[in-house]
Amino acid sequence: MLLHHLYPIDGSERTARRGRARMRVLVVEDNVDAARSTAFLMERYGFETSVALDGPAALQSVQENPPDVVLLDLGLPGMDGYEVARQVREQSRGKNPFFIAVTGYGRPEDRQRSQEAGIDLHLLKPVDPERLHGLLDRFARVVLPPQ
Repeated sequence: MLLHHLYPIDGSERTARRGRARMRVLVVEDNVDAARSTAFLMERYGFETSVALDGPAALQSVQENPPDVVLLDLGLPGMDGYEVARQVREQSRGKNPFFIAVTGYGRPEDRQRSQEAGIDLHLLKPVDPERLHGLLDRFARVVLPPQ
């Protein structure tokens, strides 16, 4: 299935981003197909995208090429998404990415743990791609400087 046929980008969306720096998005997801699909979609929306398939890879990616936004699965093997967010917040040198949990964990206590770990927004899977794009586009307009 080709995602660009399901979620086309019209010219007005591309025009809205013209003249603005590309926002960097890190997709942290242990399901390879979901990670690839999300990264593909983010690229189609015009964001510079990288992928990490586990917590340690996410930490390394944040250190090497700090993202503006991290789309973070919470149910990662080894080091869960809560711990990834916590460690990034502790190790950051001034600039923290905007963390969006993209997860199946939707109980009130899961949302509370997200907040305590420093996650800015908690979304439940499956996330509507247009809603996510709208959130990221608004964030980019507020945070990224015009070029």
